[in-house]
Amino acid sequence: MSTDASTPPAATPSPPSATRFLWVALACAVCFITLGVGLLRSKPLERYGQLPAFTFTRQDGKPFGREQLAGRPYVANFIFTRCPTICPVFTQKMARFQKQTEGLGEELALVSFSVDPDYDTPERLTAYAAKHGADPARWSFLTGDYHQLKDIIVGGFKMAMGRNEEDPQDIPNIFHGSHFVLVDRTGEIRGYYNSEHDDEVERLLRETRQLVRSGE
Repeated sequence: MSTDASTPPAATPSPPSATRFLWVALACAVCFITLGVGLLRSKPLERYGQLPAFTFTRQDGKPFGREQLAGRPYVANFIFTRCPTICPVFTQKMARFQKQTEGLGEELALVSFSVDPDYDTPERLTAYAAKHGADPARWSFLTGDYHQLKDIIVGGFKMAMGRNEEDPQDIPNIFHGSHFVLVDRTGEIRGYYNSEHDDEVERLLRETRQLVRSGE
């Protein structure tokens, strides 16, 4: 007597649902976007040329320049203490940047060059620095001979600077650039950032941290 016993077919895995494919695709997209943003942010900084040697007078009356800055990246800006317009805001933004980079300590320097050095004595610069909460261990204010300062600011940093040569007391006609400049440990310029644009100041913060981490 034979028995007709049929074997049940093996279970066939059900195909992944469309929802699962959607989540996998979304996860991959997020990974690629994150990777792309990371690569974009960490791309090598531009090189704009080496600064010539310079030495001026710091707010404490001591000589200060490229020799004292060697081995440290720094951010520079250009101001004068009796400026009634852009300088107070420009200096406030440097003060905020000082706070944002506290974690970098003295590894990062900040340098403000006076474009009105005949008026901006070390004593006036000291008072101005204190008014804006400058940490003297990190933030230097420089004064000196007008023409030497103009040579380094215009010829070295490639920033605007000038005044009414016939009347040094003509404050409205004293002018200067409003960009921050990022300089590496070797004295080479690595970036320019318009202080009037918040996104540019954010880029300065990001690229400064990148430069410090890179050891350049």
